Order: sequence, then structure tokens, then C-alpha cells
Amino acid sequence: MTQYLVHCHIPGINLGDLQALQRAVIETSRRFSAEGKPVHYVRCTFVPGESHVMVLFEAPNASFVRDVNEMALVPFTRVVEAIDVSA
Repeated sequence: MTQYLVHCHIPGINLGDLQALQRAVIETSRRFSAEGKPVHYVRCTFVPGESHVMVLFEAPNASFVRDVNEMALVPFTRVVEAIDVSA
């Protein structure tokens, strides 16, 4: 599956809010997958000094990822294809 990075700018977000957002996208991804629209949450990275959150997903297309984030009420700015080069 292709990986997609979701960019979010969320001024004032704190760790508790971030954990709630994370739970929402994980649960919504599971529901989508159960409905035959495979979306897998991979991880979230938070840059607190910039109020920037990046969420990595695996899915067959960006549309599924966009739909998951809209359904989970995540205030994202864009969804882009990404390549994870973790060691």
C-alpha cells in the first residue's frame, strides 16, 4: 500500500488533545477498513513549537485517507504521498 502524510496545523493543541485526535483516527481507520476501505494508521509526529502535527497512513489512495480524517474531525491542511525511509 502507498503511504500518505497528513499535515495539520492546530494552534494551542496539547498532548491530551493530540492523544484524543490519535484515538479518533485509529478508530475511524479501523471502521473504514472493516467496510472494505483499507486505511492503516502508522504513526503521528508532533512539532509543538510550530503547532504542527503529521500523521502517517497506509492506504490504496489519498481519498480514503482524506475521508478518514474528515470523518474523525481532524483539521488537516493537506494529504500527500510519502515514502518512509526509517532504518
